[in-house]
Amino acid sequence: MKGLFFLGLTISSFSFAQTQNNDSLKIREIEAVSFTKRLPVAKEIINVQKDLDSRNLGQDLPILLKNQTSIISTSDAGNGVGYTGFRIRGVAGRGINVMMNGVPFNDSESQGTFFVNVPDLTSSASQIVIQRGVGTSNNGVSAFGASINVISKEPEDQFYFKTDDSYGSFNTYKYSAEIGSGKFWKDRLSVMGRYSHIHSDGYIDRAFSDLNSYNFTALFEEGKTKLRLMAFGGKEKTYQAWNGVDRKTWETNPKYNISGAIYDANWENVVGFYDNETDNYRQNHYQLLWEQGINEKWNLETTLHYTKGRGYYENYKQEDPFARYNLPDFNGEEYSDFIRKKWLNNDFYGIVSTLYGKFENVDLNFGVVGNQYYGRHYGNVTGVFIPQIDTYEYYRNRSVKNEMAGFAKALVKVNDFEFFGDLQLRNIDYDTKILMEGDSEGADLDKNWLFFNPKAGVNYRLGNGKVFVSYAHAQREPNRDDLIANPDVQSEKLHDFEAGLEKQFGKVAFTANLYYMYYLNQLVLNGQISNIGEFIRTNSGKSYRRGIEVGALAKLSKQWEISGNVSLSQNRNLDFRIENETGINQLGNTEISFSPNVIANLSLKFNPTQNFQFALMNQYVGKQYLDNTETQDLQLDDYFLTDFNAQYQFKIAKHDVALKLLVNNIFNQKYVNNGYVYDGPIYFSQAGTNFMFGISWKIQ
Repeated sequence: MKGLFFLGLTISSFSFAQTQNNDSLKIREIEAVSFTKRLPVAKEIINVQKDLDSRNLGQDLPILLKNQTSIISTSDAGNGVGYTGFRIRGVAGRGINVMMNGVPFNDSESQGTFFVNVPDLTSSASQIVIQRGVGTSNNGVSAFGASINVISKEPEDQFYFKTDDSYGSFNTYKYSAEIGSGKFWKDRLSVMGRYSHIHSDGYIDRAFSDLNSYNFTALFEEGKTKLRLMAFGGKEKTYQAWNGVDRKTWETNPKYNISGAIYDANWENVVGFYDNETDNYRQNHYQLLWEQGINEKWNLETTLHYTKGRGYYENYKQEDPFARYNLPDFNGEEYSDFIRKKWLNNDFYGIVSTLYGKFENVDLNFGVVGNQYYGRHYGNVTGVFIPQIDTYEYYRNRSVKNEMAGFAKALVKVNDFEFFGDLQLRNIDYDTKILMEGDSEGADLDKNWLFFNPKAGVNYRLGNGKVFVSYAHAQREPNRDDLIANPDVQSEKLHDFEAGLEKQFGKVAFTANLYYMYYLNQLVLNGQISNIGEFIRTNSGKSYRRGIEVGALAKLSKQWEISGNVSLSQNRNLDFRIENETGINQLGNTEISFSPNVIANLSLKFNPTQNFQFALMNQYVGKQYLDNTETQDLQLDDYFLTDFNAQYQFKIAKHDVALKLLVNNIFNQKYVNNGYVYDGPIYFSQAGTNFMFGISWKIQ
């Protein structure tokens, strides 16, 4: 087991590392986080300022979380900027329920999480709560691998101005400015705002990213009333890098990018590349959060939210048939070159409300949610050599998805025991319609699902720690791509059994977690992708994921700290079969795709003085398959990576200055952590040694 010489895990919810004060950032202990800390589930609660700030130099949130328990992060461009994603316990982003302040972030139709739409999100976050497995009832789609809630930071009490700038490999740079008013109007109101611009040429050829993001927060506090108005979002333009390379190309020219290629008349040689083979999207989020203390026992949190998204991706289509675009042949020719744009224009809005009750031995939590998604899908083409064809629309369809859900949770303390119960009822209605004759991109479907998801567990206190066991049942609807590919696709069901230990022994914090996740009709990645780079899924019948997650954090001395995590798992399809042109092939029990049996991390921190910090972060990931057939040629090799991080903080008068350095993959390992199958394995190449250097300057 190459490189695996350690045992540990990232401690989060109770360790001494989380209790250290941070004078520069006000962390609000919101009810949801306080309640989550006590629950019998596998979880991590990350202090963004303490744990991620020194590495927050422009890379996306999934990359910054790559050393957390059971997480693998991916990057299309190869260097962590642009389109990125993660898998937790082998489950891809569409099975991870992501929320922003309790508001669903997953796209309602695709169920995907596109962090490229909210660049530099980490700079506006105070805490990140990760629950592995089903966890507890949340808002949005059910968690089939994990749930993540990103908690925004609040304006500070005093006026400040801050700038964060960085530069690094592949012409990657970030400019960010943030200003906060401090409290005014009789100490009841405060506001803050941030703007960031991130650019990268990407490790992959032409895989550039131009990203802009903003965040504005206004906070009003008086007595037991707290109102927060938040507006955040971003605009992205990225050159497409979702095609990958075959094995031979990866060995000889791993940076090669076939996207936008233009061939000669014989389709033998690439003669150039279309310079606008890009993805373009803008997403704006608006949230009004109202917290109201009713009395000493009851507290109400209600959020109104609205998300607007609009954009397209553009392709150069060489020698495409006119018939594909519902056009007649031109001058006797059946084929021509086109510039194609596929558009999304969607609105997502709703209300999320949670009532918290806190009594001597009982905590109660009641929640309701109502959301609607309205999405428009349409496309147009322009003729490259035919001036008569100018932005001709060739398909249009629309989708409406309504969700109503409610849950009730209770945590009852009896001596050293805490008993937890959670009941959720969720109703989803999805209606999609073709609006143009000849539209081959959509479907006429009207689906409805009603899910009842119970959960239960118990904690037993062990001094400053606890042991717990829990059971959770979850059900989830298929996404748009699943339904269009197979209207009879079945919803997924999951039975999740967890048992864990959290304990602190002097200067060592330790956690361990056993899990068994039994799926019915799990939608697993089959190793293929669609024509827009989306991974295609299929029902796998019966399957399971089981494993152990163990870890520790130890304060060796004033200067030295060591932490790490290891996840050992088995991920199997039961009686798996595939259907192709040769008929139905029974493959028996097979490994689930993209699910390595080993994921492990080790971090070593050294603080020679109060101002200096050095860290080495190591990650080992075992081999994983690109599909569910266990074909040896369709597997990704294991890999071992080491990153280096350093930070020096000092003051100049009232100015706080921090110098930061991040060197990724310092031993220049050649590796792949993502891919798919198309006449053999296709790889997404990842960068060798690369660096980012940054400076943070804060004036108060």
